[in-house]
Amino acid sequence: MAIRPATSDDIPALLPLFRGYFDFYESDPKTEDVETMLQAVMDLPNDENFLLVATDNTGKLVGFANNCWKWSSLRGARIVLLDDLFVDPDARGGGHADALIEAVADHARRGGAPVLLWYTAHDNLRAQTVYNRVGGVAGDYKEYELEL
Repeated sequence: MAIRPATSDDIPALLPLFRGYFDFYESDPKTEDVETMLQAVMDLPNDENFLLVATDNTGKLVGFANNCWKWSSLRGARIVLLDDLFVDPDARGGGHADALIEAVADHARRGGAPVLLWYTAHDNLRAQTVYNRVGGVAGDYKEYELEL
């Protein structure tokens, strides 16, 4: 297993992983929009956004963590938001999610972030098991969205 930054060459292998993520959250963006988003994230400096991938022992991409830096007024500091985390169902249980979270946390620490933040669906119990295992603490906030 390895964790590394994603590259443009990874986009074809990332698309089915992102499709699995979208299916879980019942979302269906156009493939060309996802390709554009992935390339845009990879083109940004690592102090704005960064996308990490997990590979298995053969080098096949099996997971990803899409992250962004944001200012937190409550912390008075820049923090990292782990925006998307996904591991292929066939690769789950192999430690990839834990390794991705640790790699994101390492990146955040190196950048001086005091905290790593992420959200998950209330009914995503499998993910919550991972988050609890790696030392995450659930907050009290409810997420809201305003469609624009």
